[in-house]
Amino acid sequence: MTNRILLSLLALMLPAFVFAGSSNSLMDVRFDGRMLLVANTDSGTVSLVDLSTRQLVAEMPVGEKPESVTWIGNGPLAAVTVYWTDEVVFLDTEQRKVVERIKVSNEPYGIVASREGRRLWLTHDYWGTVSEIDVPTRKVVREIPVARFIRGIALSPDETRLYITGYYNADLYVLDIASGKLIDHVPGHEQYNLARQVVAHPHRPKVYIPHIRTRTHIADSAGSIFPELSIVHLDRPKDAKRRTRIAMDTFNNLAVPTNPWECAISPDGKTFYLIYAGTDDMNLCNVLDDDYQEIERRGNTALIPVGTHPRAIRTSPDGKEVYIYNTMDFEVGIYDAQTMRPVTRIKVTQPPKSPEWVRGKILFNTAKPPLTSRRWIACASCHPDGHHDGRTWQNPEGLRRTPQLFGLAHTHPLHWSADRDEVQDFEYTIRGRLMLGRGLISGPVKPKLGFEPVELEEKLSGRSKDLDALAVYTNSFSFRLSPHILAPGKLTPAAERGKVLFFSKETGCANCHSGPYYTDSSLQRPFRVHDVGTGQDDPTEKMGPKYDTPTLLGIYRNATFLHHGKAKTLHEVLTAYNRGDKHGKTSHLSKQELDDLVAFLLSLPYDYPPEETPNTIPYRFVPRNNKSP
Repeated sequence: MTNRILLSLLALMLPAFVFAGSSNSLMDVRFDGRMLLVANTDSGTVSLVDLSTRQLVAEMPVGEKPESVTWIGNGPLAAVTVYWTDEVVFLDTEQRKVVERIKVSNEPYGIVASREGRRLWLTHDYWGTVSEIDVPTRKVVREIPVARFIRGIALSPDETRLYITGYYNADLYVLDIASGKLIDHVPGHEQYNLARQVVAHPHRPKVYIPHIRTRTHIADSAGSIFPELSIVHLDRPKDAKRRTRIAMDTFNNLAVPTNPWECAISPDGKTFYLIYAGTDDMNLCNVLDDDYQEIERRGNTALIPVGTHPRAIRTSPDGKEVYIYNTMDFEVGIYDAQTMRPVTRIKVTQPPKSPEWVRGKILFNTAKPPLTSRRWIACASCHPDGHHDGRTWQNPEGLRRTPQLFGLAHTHPLHWSADRDEVQDFEYTIRGRLMLGRGLISGPVKPKLGFEPVELEEKLSGRSKDLDALAVYTNSFSFRLSPHILAPGKLTPAAERGKVLFFSKETGCANCHSGPYYTDSSLQRPFRVHDVGTGQDDPTEKMGPKYDTPTLLGIYRNATFLHHGKAKTLHEVLTAYNRGDKHGKTSHLSKQELDDLVAFLLSLPYDYPPEETPNTIPYRFVPRNNKSP
């Protein structure tokens, strides 16, 4: 009997919960516990680790931004979602190479596999669908609408249901696999945010969702963002309390952890693990059979330090070991599952891009000194991987919607009120009320008095290697093409009509949204700011009514619109919030013309913008094959 046949027979005999691929993660352990897969998002590779020898045996290029990986059945096949190129890539781990790529819908994120390896299911983040792939034919056989912005996905132990999380609301959606229908929806609180993963208990009707809580009415380091864990009770009626919410700061006796990222449960369902990407630590917990307290710290242990920026955690099938991917150490740490005593570390990839970019990413994602003194918040808490957090904050200057950071290197000045001219000016945020850090510059900076833009007077670049590194990372996010186009450079007929309207003199949209980045923002003084009639919508506004012109590239991915986030759709921007035609002349447009104009806006970018413009700043990562200085 061959080893592969023997493994297949064992797979049929073992309980469902020991199998690989049941919840999304950057890592997956083969069901026999001998091999580990690691998706390296920044390197664009998947690493294969032999857990018996503790050695990296292969690193396979797969494409830009792999976000989730799974074994297929007993192997040697595996699959990985490639977020940036809209692909699922199939790997043969014996041949140690890519064997097939298939195109899928926009932004594939989480992926799980059926036990026997004949089916894959994956979430599509912005598009809000779940795709089902038939593995033997490598075909997408179903695409099921769920909700816009979904990420986490887990397979129920009996393989009849999929559990899916909303990214910006931590809602739980339950999908019946046989019918392809949503059969349950457990909403989160309006303050819940950034839920990337969900894990099902192996034999009890519960799922676990790590996320944060955002109190947008408070701009304070100790009152804005909180680490939380939701346990959803699947067997309770819809009119009952179905979520147990655990505030993980209180849970840890106010030893604050930041940005809960992933969790894991031991195969026997008795131990729970939760990692925190902002404070480089974790919780080791006993699972309680009480439907109330749910978990307790093992032996009253405090937070356990791990490596730098942990983003994935898995347990071995026998429950004896835990694997944590400390992404900014580029290592997988192996730990004793009962005590979390370190066993060894395995390097799985090399640092990508440049040392400055790597250092900047570490600083951007940390909630530890010198960035903060209270451990509550990191830059990534509001700008995760350069995206927005889907929130509008009540800042001291008024309502401010969190913008994405893509294209930032080409669209200075910064902030809605153009009160900063370099990313290094965020030294004021680090030292201010929101983060309460000591800062990255040695020595004083000009004091901030009220809403005066002293940041424009203070030159901070070149005064701190760390602050410059933070700027390099923050300025290095590039756009991907819109999913609303037919092909690169090719618009739909409706978008083509909308393009004509956009650039017409009568509407005047391109008067301000000009150039390759669709903004007239420029570092030439005086800055170009405009009164588009929206300042009066917010009675708390202190700095308006003139605002910087935001780029329209990637606007399709906004959760809300305008500086105050009050417009829920682009149609509202052009109608309800364009009183007096101050934001372009649109009052004369018919419904069809408005639809066409919106179709064009959703199509941006339909081609890649240039990597160098007259307004491009120097503090950014530039690939070697790029001609930019």
